[in-house]
Amino acid sequence: MKTVNVILNSILDVKAFVSIVSKYNFDIDLTSGRYVVDAKSIMGIFSLDLTKPIKLTAHADDKDTEKFFEEIKPFKTD
Repeated sequence: MKTVNVILNSILDVKAFVSIVSKYNFDIDLTSGRYVVDAKSIMGIFSLDLTKPIKLTAHADDKDTEKFFEEIKPFKTD
């Protein structure tokens, strides 16, 4: 399991982000405050406060997430 912060500034960012995360078979959660949604759910993402960074948690081994974290690099705030 690995956690990073991401920021999604626009509708296009959300669409591109969901397109990337949907390719992976492991669970990916987004947490904003006390709300946790599936990162593969575009409707779930729009229910979050997108004005602040969002915590992303990938539930997989580090070797499985290496390519994933490279792909989402444009959205990372860390």
